[in-house]
Amino acid sequence: MSTRSNDFSKALIGPVALFMLLAMTGTLLAAQAGEWDKTFDKSNKVIHEKVSYPNRYGLTLSADLYMPKDMDPSLKYAAILVGTPYGGVKEQGAGIYAQTMAERGFIAMAFDESFNGESSGTPRHVSSPDIFVEDFSAGVDFLGTRPFVDRERIGVIGICGSGGFALTAAQVDHRIKAVATASMYDMSRVIRKGWKDGMSPEQRSNTLDQLGEQRWTDFEKGSPLLPQGFPAEATDAIPEGLDPISSEFWEYYAMARGHHPRSHGPFTQTSNMAFMNFPLMNYIKTISPRPILFIMGEKAHSRYFTEDAYEMAAEPKELLIIPGARHIDLYDRTEMIPFDRLVSFFTKNL
Repeated sequence: MSTRSNDFSKALIGPVALFMLLAMTGTLLAAQAGEWDKTFDKSNKVIHEKVSYPNRYGLTLSADLYMPKDMDPSLKYAAILVGTPYGGVKEQGAGIYAQTMAERGFIAMAFDESFNGESSGTPRHVSSPDIFVEDFSAGVDFLGTRPFVDRERIGVIGICGSGGFALTAAQVDHRIKAVATASMYDMSRVIRKGWKDGMSPEQRSNTLDQLGEQRWTDFEKGSPLLPQGFPAEATDAIPEGLDPISSEFWEYYAMARGHHPRSHGPFTQTSNMAFMNFPLMNYIKTISPRPILFIMGEKAHSRYFTEDAYEMAAEPKELLIIPGARHIDLYDRTEMIPFDRLVSFFTKNL
């Protein structure tokens, strides 16, 4: 998440042969050009391809597909779809999860949400709970039609805000067979109710009045208000005066640790109206009997979202607390991210 606090063999196959296989079977591959543009090092154990595909709204999603380098194209593999933190892009934490899960034998894909990163949609940096949930199902559409993916073994990982979207998608998309979340945020809850549900009815009413006025301003101007985001270039320090939560996000998104030029941060101001009117996870119990693995940091400021979602979910469910980890540490700290547990969870349940 990047808002303010009020705010994943039998025969060896090389890359060329695999590319030809994918192209012949209809995978929409974007030519891999230029330098490696991720915030993490490229693994020599995987094959990476840029792909694109539509969602049901006709928007084109951009994704990074990671495959085990020693995969046998005659076999069908379990697949993992990974969503980004809220405001993040596939070149950051989601890519770390996808590449690592591919190293462990899965087909894995990290994607940019509609209107963000390299995905299509204008205006840019719009946020939509409905469309972001749809983007998970669109990823399942794509993965389940690859000849080397077993469409009965597709799982999802949602990081931060995409944890809520992943769970919401699984409520109605039975093709998602298992869900894991890491540092989950319920964006509808925090936008409608405020941090730790501290927003009063009067404050909410005033906020909605302001958003209504902003829509008129946006309409007359011809473009929506986009709050200032993180700097275009990585910074060396956290600005003075930031609250602890904003400071934590600055450390990841605005400094060398996780900075990426396509990760703007905030979304258009009036995007918040949709979240206030679109609660997530109302039907989380209906995901059962498909399993959920909730992962959170011991010191995460966001842990109450995970704790409450865990309580609401039906069995089978697991709650894994990572000692000493903050919210952002589960974005990129590979020594803290429980990949062994993720592998065992998806191996067992896919």
